[in-house]
Amino acid sequence: MNNLAHSAIAALMIGLSSFAQAQELPSHLDRVLEKGELAVCTTGDYKPYTFLREDGEHEGIDIEMARSLAQSLGVKVQWVPTTWKTLLPDVVADKCDIAMGGISVTLERQKKAFYSSTLDVDGKIPLVRCEDVSRYQTIEQINQPSVRLIEPAGGTNEAFARAFLPRAQLAFHDNKTIFQQLLDKKADVMITDSSEALYQQKRMPGLCAVNPTNYMQYGEKAYLLPRGDVVWKSYVNQWLHLSKATGAYQKTLAHWLAVSAQ
Repeated sequence: MNNLAHSAIAALMIGLSSFAQAQELPSHLDRVLEKGELAVCTTGDYKPYTFLREDGEHEGIDIEMARSLAQSLGVKVQWVPTTWKTLLPDVVADKCDIAMGGISVTLERQKKAFYSSTLDVDGKIPLVRCEDVSRYQTIEQINQPSVRLIEPAGGTNEAFARAFLPRAQLAFHDNKTIFQQLLDKKADVMITDSSEALYQQKRMPGLCAVNPTNYMQYGEKAYLLPRGDVVWKSYVNQWLHLSKATGAYQKTLAHWLAVSAQ
């Protein structure tokens, strides 16, 4: 009995020691303040949230929000290039302090990382040539062997296509020029978030968002954070709360989307 008691006490002490060491690890908040730099992972290919221009400058809703977060900390932004396929691995590998740029909330990502508070609700819808809107209203209409579906590799668009449209022809293309593929009739349908579909509809005449308020799949957007860093997550959430409460976030949205700044 004494041996069991000693073993239990020893195990408890080891556990407490490990917990104490974990608590002593510096937060990303402290690290950012110390180095004077906020490392932001972003794909740079997802308008209106994140886009890398030909002149090397970034722009978009979440690019402006990243600069706002950095300003609140009194530091500068360091952009860390990533892709939809490597986004989560890059966050897990600690290549950045936060990932921003139209990131959808999924339980698979949640298993390995933290999310900030929800930014907005956004769901999956089809983006098609305007002449074909009536042909691609439902999953049943799109999930046909004759339909050419096009998506960027990795991310939630591909996941949706594989889960719900397995019979359609699925091809991949980079997210910067994928929309021209639709206009050039090299593909028929792209499944994407309603916000992106509406933005591209405005930007590229000839493309139409199908039923933009009737989502085929419910979704939310948030920022992706390193798992376990509660201090850093709390700061980001408080900054985001104040951005919304003061109307700063809404003004940023209104600059890029046809929404009210109120």
